[in-house]
Amino acid sequence: MTNEEFQRLVLEKLDKLDERMGVLEEGQKNLEKRQKSLEEGQRNLERGQRNLERGQRNLEERLGTLEEGYRQLELGQEQIIKELKGVVEQTADLLEFRYEVKQELADIKANISRIEIATADNWSDIARLKAIRHL
Repeated sequence: MTNEEFQRLVLEKLDKLDERMGVLEEGQKNLEKRQKSLEEGQRNLERGQRNLERGQRNLEERLGTLEEGYRQLELGQEQIIKELKGVVEQTADLLEFRYEVKQELADIKANISRIEIATADNWSDIARLKAIRHL
């Protein structure tokens, strides 16, 4: 191989190496772009995770509030049940009292009726006595 052939061969190889270096550099740039894109995606995921964590904390707080409200409702229901039992007892007492009053009222009416009959008999006797005295 002559010196010129050797130089041409070396130059061809250098050109090919230069082309391959260009391709490698372009590939490196593409890799860097993709790396930046991945990093941005990672940041977005981290922001999303923080948002999810905040949302979860908010939900847990709201759940705690709901549970407290539920406990308050249970206490309120217990109080209502207790008061309702008292109302039922008072109603039973009032029904018994009503029955007794009606019974006593019926007895009073019967006594008044007997008194009216006795009074009518007395008036009749008084009228007879007056008639006899005037004879």
